[in-house]
Amino acid sequence: MTIPLPSFIDPKRSQLLWQAYRYAFAGGVITLLVAGSYWAISEFLHVDPMLSLAVVFLFFTAVSYVTHGAFSFRGHGSRDRQHVRAARFLAVNLLGFAANQFFVWLLVKQLGGPTWWPVIPIIFVTPVLTFALHRRWVFG
Repeated sequence: MTIPLPSFIDPKRSQLLWQAYRYAFAGGVITLLVAGSYWAISEFLHVDPMLSLAVVFLFFTAVSYVTHGAFSFRGHGSRDRQHVRAARFLAVNLLGFAANQFFVWLLVKQLGGPTWWPVIPIIFVTPVLTFALHRRWVFG
């Protein structure tokens, strides 16, 4: 069920707005789970923060692919060539992973901050970097 937006918003923009809302909701939940899992594994299991993020990344990449394909970008783009979409999704997520690893390396390893510091850019920076690429290149 789609709730109509005001009539002054053209249909293409309306579709983009709904995709952004769904992506923000689903991606927000996934991002919070990634950040929380990374932090909990690092903090309570005493796993190296960079290794913790790598383990979390592997699990949540699969969750994210299914969720964004079925929910965030449903009805957008074609659904053929699954292998191409999966490879592109992995490439975009590897870019996000590299950004997150950079945040962990800089804030924890180099600056000596607590393991929760990288959670802030993981939640607020990486999703912005990946939304446009997911929409246009992966699911477009």
